[in-house]
Amino acid sequence: MARLARALLLASSARFAFAATAQVFAQPSKNPLVQTANYTSFSNNTLHDKVECKGKAFNRIIHIWLENTDFETTASTPIFESLAEQGILLTNYHSVTHPSEPNYIAAIGGDFFGNHDDNMYHIPSNISTVVDLLEDKKISWATYQENMPTDAFYGFLYNSPNYADPASGTYPYYVRKHNPLVIFDSVSQDPVRAKRIRNFNDFANDVVNGTLPQWVFVTPNMVNDAHDTTIDFAASFLEYWLLPLLTDPRVNGPDTLIVLTFDENETKTVQNRVWALAIGNAVPLKLRGTTDDTLYTHYSGLSTVQANWDLKSLGRQDTNASLSNVFSFVAKKTGYKNVQVPASQVPQFNLTGVVPGALTSAAFVPFAAPNLHARGAGSGGVLTRPGLNTKLTQSALPPPVNMLLLNKTTPWQMSPETTSGGSIIPCKDAVCA
Repeated sequence: MARLARALLLASSARFAFAATAQVFAQPSKNPLVQTANYTSFSNNTLHDKVECKGKAFNRIIHIWLENTDFETTASTPIFESLAEQGILLTNYHSVTHPSEPNYIAAIGGDFFGNHDDNMYHIPSNISTVVDLLEDKKISWATYQENMPTDAFYGFLYNSPNYADPASGTYPYYVRKHNPLVIFDSVSQDPVRAKRIRNFNDFANDVVNGTLPQWVFVTPNMVNDAHDTTIDFAASFLEYWLLPLLTDPRVNGPDTLIVLTFDENETKTVQNRVWALAIGNAVPLKLRGTTDDTLYTHYSGLSTVQANWDLKSLGRQDTNASLSNVFSFVAKKTGYKNVQVPASQVPQFNLTGVVPGALTSAAFVPFAAPNLHARGAGSGGVLTRPGLNTKLTQSALPPPVNMLLLNKTTPWQMSPETTSGGSIIPCKDAVCA
């Protein structure tokens, strides 16, 4: 505790540089559970998630993603060192590619579908996601996006008043590329589901009302997640936001697992290992302060959830056993056997080039059906959505087409919204696979 106190003192007094202007961390609200006008709009509703589907290792999982930091940088930062003493440090956890957006897509859909940029895409409604798996077992879910102006906001970004420096005007705190659920039409274009794409005022409202869902994905804004700032700036955010919630049973109940990690590392020329921590009251006491060197990736978030609640799978990389190991303490409780991957056989995840997929113009192929015979970490089969052509398997795909040479965009790329109030214009060719 003394070490943590020292870390907090250091973080709270630090100043950080961004571009030519120094930014200093500022609390957007008095505490994480007090709504604030700094988030543009106050919450006008709450969820009604009372029924729990009991899991084998946890009853709630909260994913918190930060941005673009090398493992070593995070591991040597005092607050992260102190947090590691309270959980299991996953020392062999990897992002799956570069840049940001494909990692967020992969964590929700089991693949990044060839995406290799941060442009504006929408994935057709016949492509299944973790939401389908959760709802199949009546497990509640939501995502909370800091500084997103309204529920289900579909814009490319949003400029809101700079609450740290009001005289400087506005700041693009919110970006769509860090909001994975809005990218999938099966979520964002469903009126009921879209209401679960929420902001931080909604988070405060849901916690206070005791209706926080069982599966939660949290994205801080562009300064608090270290994207536009530094790891120390993000540490100050965690001091303000996460540390109080760790002692609040409405968030960190007796069976809550919190996974704190990063979307990707910063140094693109080295292996894409990122700092990841399993923390929360669901982590067994005897394992707190330990490390786990099992190979994990962002796909492990999917397989761990599947194992815990015995869910179906997506039949994509979430069923690639060597890339989707279940967090070891969960695997032990669920009876899942992880794959031990020798260090010499760990794939290179620092991809920055083009691979064929539906979300690239350079090597476009349609969305392929998943492997319907795949076995996931749960006992169920592969879940598919209506309208999917299950005969269009990976082996049946046509050769990749360079859409750039044809002067076309991919069918699922959209015109980005670059102001706070413009409209979104979908491509006329946006049809389902």
